[in-house]
Amino acid sequence: MADERIGVLGAGSWGTALAIDFARHRPLSLWSHSSEEVAALQRDRENRHYLPGIPFPEALALEDDLGRLLEDCGEVLIVVPSHAFAGLCARIAELAPGLSSLSWATKGFEPESGRLLSEVAAHYFPQATLGVLSGPTFAREVAQGLPTAITIASTDPAHARRLADWMRSDHFRVYTSGDLVGVQVGGAAKNVMAIAAGISDGLGFGANARAALITRGLSEITRLGLALGGRAETFMGLAGLGDLVLTCTDDQSRNRRLGLALAAGQSLDHARAAIGQEVEGVGTAREVHRKAQELGIEMPITEQTWRVLYQGLPPREAVHNLLSRQPRAEEVFR
Repeated sequence: MADERIGVLGAGSWGTALAIDFARHRPLSLWSHSSEEVAALQRDRENRHYLPGIPFPEALALEDDLGRLLEDCGEVLIVVPSHAFAGLCARIAELAPGLSSLSWATKGFEPESGRLLSEVAAHYFPQATLGVLSGPTFAREVAQGLPTAITIASTDPAHARRLADWMRSDHFRVYTSGDLVGVQVGGAAKNVMAIAAGISDGLGFGANARAALITRGLSEITRLGLALGGRAETFMGLAGLGDLVLTCTDDQSRNRRLGLALAAGQSLDHARAAIGQEVEGVGTAREVHRKAQELGIEMPITEQTWRVLYQGLPPREAVHNLLSRQPRAEEVFR
């Protein structure tokens, strides 16, 4: 039945990982805009480009026809890069203008406008219940069925509970939240801090510096989230502190790896090409920096990371700028 099937839109590493995990206990369709990619996924029954060696469950179907997927699936989860989010929403709105609910696992802001993705989705689907999935997750570990906990935030508590019931398993723990803003800000802004952590570690500054950066980075993220309407407690949870710690400390993080490469003297273009997948923190640094300036929020780690990425500031000089700031009282949310 259509209301039992989930449609996952986006066959990158994260979309594929979620599709694999969810399809272990319910019917699911994984969509890609590329018919060639869908043919390869169907032939191999695994995603050899992003998650080689992890087979697709039998209940995972492949689809390249978006209209057909929307007809067949009772719930839709968007998992594409943030720069592609609005375009996909526009396509869905054309095919299913009466869509009643929409969720996503994309982390970031809309490029250039700086809008939260919930604002983008609400523009195209003003009648729909919206939800976002976020938390400390690496795609390969989710696809392998390793223990994972995430948060689902929604404008409707019943929708959040329904998604949690659909996604929960013996290794996938799901918590619910009503803080759509806070969950999105935490999931997006932590990528900027991960780039900074990679730079710090790449320069050999050690564990003390990394711990300080994570702690002060959480303070920055919280200040931004509160200014945008999020709740303080969200940033101490899975979508805040949990995701921040994960992405700042493990080299599975593409954002952290980018920082390591920059510290080693690689150019931004070369580092991104070597990683070979979307590095959301690059665009997010621009949008968060812009928002901080507009709102008058002090975000020194974000400021220096933005200068490294967009003004060519040498990474070592960025760290010096942070360390040479005037002493002040430690006030977490100011």
